[in-house]
Amino acid sequence: MDVDWEPYARRLADAGLRPESRWWRPIATTPRHHFVPHWWERADGGRVLRDGAADTATWLKTAYADTTLVTRIGTLHADLAEPGTVVPYGRWPTSSSTLPTLIVTMYRHASIGNGNRTLVTTGTGYGTALACHRLGADLVTSVDIDPYLVQTATDRLNTIGLRPHTAVCDITGELPGRFDRIVSTVSVRPVPVSWLTALRPGGRLVTTITDTGLILAADKTPDGGASGYIAHNKASFMTTRHGDDHDHTPPAEDVWAAADGDGEEVSTSRYPLLYVPDSWDVRSMLELEAPAIDYRMQRNDGGGLTVRMAHPDGSWARAEAASRRASPTVHQGGPRRLWDMLEDIRDRLNMWGELPVYGATVTITPDGETTLSRGRWSATL
Repeated sequence: MDVDWEPYARRLADAGLRPESRWWRPIATTPRHHFVPHWWERADGGRVLRDGAADTATWLKTAYADTTLVTRIGTLHADLAEPGTVVPYGRWPTSSSTLPTLIVTMYRHASIGNGNRTLVTTGTGYGTALACHRLGADLVTSVDIDPYLVQTATDRLNTIGLRPHTAVCDITGELPGRFDRIVSTVSVRPVPVSWLTALRPGGRLVTTITDTGLILAADKTPDGGASGYIAHNKASFMTTRHGDDHDHTPPAEDVWAAADGDGEEVSTSRYPLLYVPDSWDVRSMLELEAPAIDYRMQRNDGGGLTVRMAHPDGSWARAEAASRRASPTVHQGGPRRLWDMLEDIRDRLNMWGELPVYGATVTITPDGETTLSRGRWSATL
């Protein structure tokens, strides 16, 4: 379908980049709509499928906005669903077209330069296209665990004259070659040992840590490990999966049910109520200490709020307050005191005015053990 997309792509490039940037031209000359003909859009009660060809104006406006577009929920590809289909909230997105400026941010942290043989993650293929325009397709390898995504992206890339190397593989396992750069727009924890094996001497890897807002960049060291930093930018990507759907194991319903009881400890918080997912810094710190916490927030009659936290190990916390500014009453139970851990982090934030995660030094051993440190603080994944 012929559409006049070039002005939209140029405006997208102009909005996020200066013309002298090496990434301006890739953004300005890549037809993003071509890679996202269908997408899932938020709607009442869930996400509704949109068909670009049915509404060209909306398609162009959406595709060339600097925003992430969800293209797969659970095992359901947007390309393979009927327009108007609604998927209720509660199912996890499993693939997307990442917002263009974030793709460029990841590539900049990778310090991609001329001649760098680079591995990227596939998704829709749009980020792969940007890397091809920057480096030349022969230097780009694009991988995904989903055969449909890889084949569809390959076909769409070929249609616009780009022929990178593509492969179906689990990015946490053996990689198809050796590379100067590895850039993953899916999150991992810890850094896979296979990345260290596949990196050439002095090569760089860039990724995000699962369920945090932390971008990790590290250069391969002579001992086979890597060292680097946590960027000051914030970013969050979908977690790697090893099959058709996410491997996420949520807390059992009996843990959530327990969170409605009195618990083993009742206290009054020192701070106003906080819903952790609203705070990138706090969530990142807490996730490093106790990964896999789930959160729920409820508005009560009369304007009050209840926040619940639950962990697969059976730990839970419930905080109730008359308003966001009021000090909540906190109930806790299970093997760990989740709210106490949260308050320790808020104490640190209140005392120092910042948390140590952003700007932290990263050390990765040859067997993949990853440690973040800054000053006296450290955390090992």
